[in-house]
Amino acid sequence: MISKRDTIAQAQSGTGKTATFSIGLLHLIDPNSPLCQAIVLAPTRELALQINKVILCFSEFLKVNSRCCIGGTDPKEDRNALKSGGIQVVVGTPGRIKDLITRKTLLTDHLRIVVLDEADEMLSRGFVDEVKEIFENLPSDIQVCLFSATMPPEIVEMTDKFMKTPVKILVKNQQLTLDGIKQFYISLQEDSQKFGTLIQLYKNMVISQCIVFTNRK
Repeated sequence: MISKRDTIAQAQSGTGKTATFSIGLLHLIDPNSPLCQAIVLAPTRELALQINKVILCFSEFLKVNSRCCIGGTDPKEDRNALKSGGIQVVVGTPGRIKDLITRKTLLTDHLRIVVLDEADEMLSRGFVDEVKEIFENLPSDIQVCLFSATMPPEIVEMTDKFMKTPVKILVKNQQLTLDGIKQFYISLQEDSQKFGTLIQLYKNMVISQCIVFTNRK
């Protein structure tokens, strides 16, 4: 990243991807310029907030300002903050970022780098149209960096359309799981069967602590 190469980087969950791209993009920012120079796209509001917190932590002594622009918040506040200037990094979800660019509130003329976190999800059917619209408004010479725990071959192939001979740091499938973690899956025919199956698991297993991840509330 620091050598200004387009980058596709894959690593296991919990190994420091956020820290890696945060340090990389901050190295490329000119703190003396009040213009926005970097965008980080994330698929969820929670992840965007987390990334923004990390960037603010690392940039505490760099005089670099970062703002998180996500859905579910007042867009006027984002527009006013960006118009006032002094924000060099914007972290956000595709919908809000696309809206800010379309309204000419988030100016892209001076952008140096765009980072896609959870790139496999960002380039899947749910976000690919919004991401495509965002890229259509970015400078042609912008540096593009993709980070993800999983990087399916079809996603890597898709990057040929908007990346320039990227450096690829990929992990073999058998190395994706951290030591000490076992993974299982239950194949179901319909989504409606998921909750009942989860209840059955609880009835038949002793589970002291558990986190359940869902796509929607």
